[in-house]
Amino acid sequence: MDSLKTTPSPESKLHFLDYWRIIRIRKTVILAVFLLVVITATLVTFILPESFSSTARIRVERDATDIAPMEYNSRLVGGGYDPYFIQTEFEVIQSEMILDKVIDSLGLNEAWAKKYGTEGKLKTDETRMLLKRQIDLRPVRNTSLIEIRVYSDKPDEAATIANKIAEVYRDYRLEQRNKMGRGGIKSLKDQFDEQEQKVQKQQELVDSLRKKLKISDLNAEGSGSGPSDTSEIYRTLDRQRAEYTTILSREEAQLGKLKSMDRLTRAQALPTALPMPDARLNELLAERNLAEQKLVTFEKGDYGPLNPEVIKVKAELDTVDKQIDATVEGILNGLESHVLQDQAALSNVVAEVAKAQQADLDKAEASRPYWVEKRKLEEMVMWSRILQQKLGGETIDLNLPKTPVEIVDRAVPGIAPVRPNKPLNIALGIVVGLVVGVGLAFFIEYLDTSVKTIDDVERALGCPVLGVIPQNVGYILYEGSESPHAEAYRVLRTNLLFSRKDDKLNAICVVSAGAGEGKTTTAINLATVFAQSGQRVVIVDSDLRRPTLHKLLRVSNNIGLTSYLLKQNTLEEVIQTSSLATLNFLPSGKLPSSSLGILSSPQMKELISELKQRFDFVVFDSPPMMGVSDASVLASEVDLTLQVIQYRRYPQPMNIRAKQMIEKVGGTLIGIVLNNINMSQDESYYYYSGYYHDYYYSKKEDDASSPTDKGAAEKGKADIKQKY
Repeated sequence: MDSLKTTPSPESKLHFLDYWRIIRIRKTVILAVFLLVVITATLVTFILPESFSSTARIRVERDATDIAPMEYNSRLVGGGYDPYFIQTEFEVIQSEMILDKVIDSLGLNEAWAKKYGTEGKLKTDETRMLLKRQIDLRPVRNTSLIEIRVYSDKPDEAATIANKIAEVYRDYRLEQRNKMGRGGIKSLKDQFDEQEQKVQKQQELVDSLRKKLKISDLNAEGSGSGPSDTSEIYRTLDRQRAEYTTILSREEAQLGKLKSMDRLTRAQALPTALPMPDARLNELLAERNLAEQKLVTFEKGDYGPLNPEVIKVKAELDTVDKQIDATVEGILNGLESHVLQDQAALSNVVAEVAKAQQADLDKAEASRPYWVEKRKLEEMVMWSRILQQKLGGETIDLNLPKTPVEIVDRAVPGIAPVRPNKPLNIALGIVVGLVVGVGLAFFIEYLDTSVKTIDDVERALGCPVLGVIPQNVGYILYEGSESPHAEAYRVLRTNLLFSRKDDKLNAICVVSAGAGEGKTTTAINLATVFAQSGQRVVIVDSDLRRPTLHKLLRVSNNIGLTSYLLKQNTLEEVIQTSSLATLNFLPSGKLPSSSLGILSSPQMKELISELKQRFDFVVFDSPPMMGVSDASVLASEVDLTLQVIQYRRYPQPMNIRAKQMIEKVGGTLIGIVLNNINMSQDESYYYYSGYYHDYYYSKKEDDASSPTDKGAAEKGKADIKQKY
């Protein structure tokens, strides 16, 4: 049969039940820490001296007047939120300049020297340090209010100090505001006087330049500059040039348009085109219209072209046309002459403009120094007026009423002590105690490297867990096959049988890394379970230094394993029987001091071979692996080795070392037995033993309680006893 194969399980995450399991296991630590913290917090709370508090509230504003100054600026006067302003004022209130005045005003050096039992009086630095510890400054949210809270063992003293701090701080702010205002006014006045002297000197320079350069400045005493003669002439001529240019352009366009027309259209258009109508041209045009009307009348009256009247009218019409052409030609010649005159006038004006422009440039260049200095003078005058206005505004602002700090609520003596807060301290002690206790429990669990779960064993040792044994197991030999713990060993026996590769491997050594892990109990109960199943079993007490099996089986240890190995007695003489017919026992016997290595002798190998032939199973109880070599020797000589690991006793490296020692000597480690498991706390182990036990026996009791099957149940119970 193949042995049970295990695959390395991945690192699993803790479930809620795992946390609950740790809390249940470490409940003693949690409870002890919890009680310690709560009791300590309670004692400290009741031991601490009581103190009273008094609070004065002040409204703090940035430096500003109660009414808007002359030059109102919302950005400078109470506008905008400054996140650092309140914090800055906190530091000012707790500063040396404020607290020292409070100490001097109230005489705290002498008063607190008596209070704390010091001779003479305290130093101001010491008193200030004590006072700072008793002050608590807090802002009122979304307001410009500050709470000045003072703690003291005397209610009246706390109120007095809080009010005095508020008053001193208020007076300090007013004094600083006035001091800064007076200093600012003095500085502005000095600057204004200096600027006035500069303006006077600059005015003298401008006047001298005006006289020297002979500049006719109509606004010499004021700001700006008056127009010069050359500039006025230049502007007048330039306007004339623009007018001539416009008129000439209009006349040239009109003349060109008339010339492009035919003779009759041009004659008809001239009366409206001329600025003054020509009377002769109008008369000729009227005569022509009359002649055309006569000609049309004759043609309608059936007069032929040779009619004398028709010929006469046509002759009159030709004469009028010639007169019209002559008149139009004269008018056009007059227009052309007028255009030529305007062109000549425009040329003269352009020449005069150029001359006036050059004269203006020459004079401007000559008078440049004057205008430059005059602009400087204007700037100086403007700056002087700004300083004068600012000086006047600051002077008025200084005299306006100011309340940068207002005491809103004065402090009153407290009625009940506020420190220590007993309910809060005890509640915090309970919470902190619980948190620290649970945290310490999990920290201890983290540091605990002992075996806790089956996964720990299989992951660390790489071996299957064949059985899980609960706490407080008894000896099945005396409790009988119906013992509540017998099923755990039956599971171990079954897994052991299926893990063997060969049925001939029947010599089993039960070992453990350290003492007290339950290997002796495991060995005797495993042997008992095998014997109860009808198999012939012998259990050998090979713990020669500290034998205990003979006491459990209540037999003598005068002769035993050592007697046989030293050839003092035969095998039949040293093997003893127990109360169970199929269970035999070979005690350790007396160990001479000269025979410590007797287990590694050839006689031991012969004994193992002989016992394997006589019995179905041979179980060896060995000493611990760590410290003595007997267990390693036995592991190398038997067929199978079963390692017992007690739950939460030794660290994992110790168990790993024991397993490595078995492998080094050539032993075959078939599996692990987890011992001393608390089934009530570790629910994950319950199905190994408890569940089956409850199910099996509850089922059997239900069957036995049936009246029809009561006899069968009694018979079955007798058969089970006989078989196991």
